[in-house]
Amino acid sequence: MYKYSKMTPYPLNIKKKDVRMAKLIITQLGGYAGELGAALRYFSQKFSMPDDMGRALLSDISTEEFGHAEMIASMVHMLTKDATLEELQAAGLESSFTEHGKGIYPSDANGVPFSALTFASTGDILADISEDMAAEQKARATYERLIDLTDDPDLINPLLFLRQREIVHFHRFKELYDHYRKECK
Repeated sequence: MYKYSKMTPYPLNIKKKDVRMAKLIITQLGGYAGELGAALRYFSQKFSMPDDMGRALLSDISTEEFGHAEMIASMVHMLTKDATLEELQAAGLESSFTEHGKGIYPSDANGVPFSALTFASTGDILADISEDMAAEQKARATYERLIDLTDDPDLINPLLFLRQREIVHFHRFKELYDHYRKECK
């Protein structure tokens, strides 16, 4: 069912090392509003959808979110690959380095590891889709804050792309919510 494309959904070409931004951006991989949680949330919820339309939408967006997770992991890697131990320590990443070296590990910006407890799959169609809309809004807000924290266009442009996809996903979930709400009356 899945097809892996050997390119990210948006081209990445980060030239400047920025360990501080890497520490912040990792939250969009493993934080409460991150891409990994979104991908797993939609993947899990699709099985409760009552028809092909709902299952297809959640499957499509879930798959796209895995691509976004790859983008975030790639960005973190590019921002830290030439970092010295002193630079990692200065950014407060000595704990992460101790456990993972320069490997990518899904966590939030505080180093708290990813947990499936950050999302729900209730089996209630309207509750799940409401959560999906909220998740997209939380991710959008986080991308906007990350954009505010950098002046590097090599970071800003992919973050803007990811922010825009959150908006598109929100609207697609809203359409699905409205469709099922009419059906449930």
